[in-house]
Amino acid sequence: MASAAPNRLPGWPIRRPDSGTGKRGLIWLVCAATNYDALRKEKARSMKSDLNQTDVATFQVGGKTAEMPVFKASHGPDVVDIRTLYKQTGAFTFDPGYTSTASCESKITFIDGDEGVLLYRGYPIDQLAEHSNFIEVAYLLLNGELPTKGEKAQFDYSITMHTMVHEQLKNFYNGFRRDAHPMAIMVGVVGALSAFYHDSTDITDPKQRLVASHRMIAKMPTIAAMAYKYSIGQAFVFPRNDLDYTSNFMRMCFAVQAEEYEVNPVLSSALDKIFILHMDHEQNASTSTVRLAGSSGANPFACIAAGIASLWGPAHGGANEAALNMLEEIGDVERIPEYIKRAKDKNDPFRLMGFGHRVYKNYDPRAKVMRKACHEVLDALGVKDEPLLKVAMELERIALEDEYFVEKRLYPNIDFYSGITLRALGFPTDMFTVLFALARTVGWIAQWSEMIEDPNQKIGRPRQIYTGAAERNYVVIDQR
Repeated sequence: MASAAPNRLPGWPIRRPDSGTGKRGLIWLVCAATNYDALRKEKARSMKSDLNQTDVATFQVGGKTAEMPVFKASHGPDVVDIRTLYKQTGAFTFDPGYTSTASCESKITFIDGDEGVLLYRGYPIDQLAEHSNFIEVAYLLLNGELPTKGEKAQFDYSITMHTMVHEQLKNFYNGFRRDAHPMAIMVGVVGALSAFYHDSTDITDPKQRLVASHRMIAKMPTIAAMAYKYSIGQAFVFPRNDLDYTSNFMRMCFAVQAEEYEVNPVLSSALDKIFILHMDHEQNASTSTVRLAGSSGANPFACIAAGIASLWGPAHGGANEAALNMLEEIGDVERIPEYIKRAKDKNDPFRLMGFGHRVYKNYDPRAKVMRKACHEVLDALGVKDEPLLKVAMELERIALEDEYFVEKRLYPNIDFYSGITLRALGFPTDMFTVLFALARTVGWIAQWSEMIEDPNQKIGRPRQIYTGAAERNYVVIDQR
């Protein structure tokens, strides 16, 4: 766990508040606290394209022949560079959902779905979740390497000292209905940050990009906790600088002014693991949305808000909420055989949520870590008689033993275990995706920063195959 941040670090200036008014505050502090020139040079080296041609692919379309370079990845399949395909042949490729298209070169995250592998900057996800913490992994994703003690202390300090939000931001929450979904609030509030922190929206300035990155990581837990407090009608709780990132967030969610709140270290550790496991997941829908929005030159706050909106979909970030809703629908262990039978029936629209994964055809590597954390939380809380959790545990047992599930590799995924864990921690289901967004913000920022610095970056412009009406002439209404 991160230690309490000191008021001053050796060689650092006295801290100033992140007021959001002008180019003082955080810009001054972050730049003074960071060996910026060294960081800039290192990132420039890291973003030099490492595309290495190893072969040539030949295409024949409409009597025209085109030769395309084939690039070798450090992990994963080779990639055919089709950028000149239209110029050479007059044809496009057709790839709905872009499931066979590499939209960018990236050095951040690697997934091998067949083997159940997830790497952050080359490090296996289970090792990071087991031995690291949120701040350290965030630094890794942003900068490419694990920090030294000094680098971690500086980064921790920069994040911790800027968890407060502009005082006027509280008024923004009052514009929402109390029963508004917290994700709706998150989309609006994060999108509005550029109006409060307009001194860090110039994406051509590397210093402002750094500031914006630190700001979003620091303030996202505060914004998320405020969304939760607003939805239940409780007063906002200010962050505390003596707590680590995750413990601070839990306190802002569950503390009340009438009494002291002590963070359970087992619960905080489990939530920290959830955050690490959800930080990044290659070029998924929300990350691609952030990159596509960013390719137009939009400010980083708007890009992250776009990512949050994409994440809100039930097929993406809402999957753990959907899994828990399914458990509530089943309701009782006695009804499980009925729903298992329905899941096996191809003609029944019912599907078991939280089982299997679009990417992982083997066991989800994040699920192994999450399963352990889930059971640790349940043991720490002494939860044994909760009907919903009994249903979950029995479904887990069946999925790991039943021939149908094993044959089709329908193993419990991270959404299954995280939903149970978050429910046990005390979060309502409509907060699940908010927590996902909080964690994924780090990955979004890392991906956005990489895109901005990519020498091959262009504004996103997907093409299409048009199957509508051929050109035709307008007919005046009296003649139709």
